[in-house]
Order: sequence, then structure tokens, then C-alpha cells
Amino acid sequence: MIQLRNRKKQANKYQWYSDQWGKETRDDRELFLLLTVGVFQFGLTWKAAAGKKDVYYRNFCEMDFYKVAAFFPDDIERILEDPEMIRNPRKIQAVVKNAQAIVRLLDEYESFSDYLWDFVGGVPIVNTYENEDEVPPFLPEATTIAKELKKRGFSYVGPVVTYMFLKAAGIIQDRIIDK
Repeated sequence: MIQLRNRKKQANKYQWYSDQWGKETRDDRELFLLLTVGVFQFGLTWKAAAGKKDVYYRNFCEMDFYKVAAFFPDDIERILEDPEMIRNPRKIQAVVKNAQAIVRLLDEYESFSDYLWDFVGGVPIVNTYENEDEVPPFLPEATTIAKELKKRGFSYVGPVVTYMFLKAAGIIQDRIIDK
């Protein structure tokens, strides 16, 4: 009985990500969270990264990118001491850099969401595939967006991470016919 409860608890830790996956979002905090999951997912499974939502919220000021952008080295050290956190200093620093990049974007854009959705003209890119095996690891559009994000100071945003992030946010959507 205890094992069953533990399995249910584990499943609930990342269920939010499965529920969110592919749904359009224009909420800046949600987008920052999804980008953060992408950063931490690099080199790990999506479940390992997505299962830390509560930990990200706790360590990254409820995903308030303004506050995270103002972090000092002491804040990164504090996060590294959290036993529940994925304790990769480069990834934690990347989250801070990404928050800083978002804040800089707001000089030109109304929101982080507006910036991202501007790449697709406000309408998601929808790709249709016969089966799941046809879905590529990234698209040229994701490569272009990744390059633009890097130019603006974002970190850990290569074509694959960016593609997964854009898919999680519903900006790029894959439809599989044979499901």
C-alpha cells in the first residue's frame, strides 16, 4: 500500500507537465517555468526535470523572473544546497541568465510571451506526421529561434531544447495521425 502511494505521489510530480504539454500558453511565468524545465532536462529525462516543479518554484521565487534576474552568487550557492534540486551550477546559472534576458526583452516587448509568439505570427506552427517516428528532434524554425535567444543572452537554448520548450508551450504543435 505504501509503495502504491509513493508511485502515485511520484506520478503527480510530473503530471502537470504532461497536462501542459502542447497547450498554448501566453503566461510569462509558465513560459519561464517551461524554459527552466528545458534547461534542466538537458542530459536528463523529461520526468527527472519536470518532477521538480515545486523545487523550481521554491528556489526561483515562484518563477518570478524579475526576482531571479537579481540573484547574486550567494543565491546560487543556496540553491545548490537544496537536496531536492538538480544541483548543476551551470544550469542554475543558466536559469538566472535566462531571467535576466527576459527582463531585457521587456524593453522592446510587452511580455516574454509576445516575444516568443511573434516568431510565429501569434499562431502556432502545426506539423502533421503519420506516426511518432517521423517527428524530428528539432525543426529549422526552432534552430532560428534558438539562435535569436542566444543573441539576446539566453543560455542552454540549443535547437533541441528550444524545440522541446516551444512544443511544451504550444507554440509548435505536432499532430500524430496514427495514435
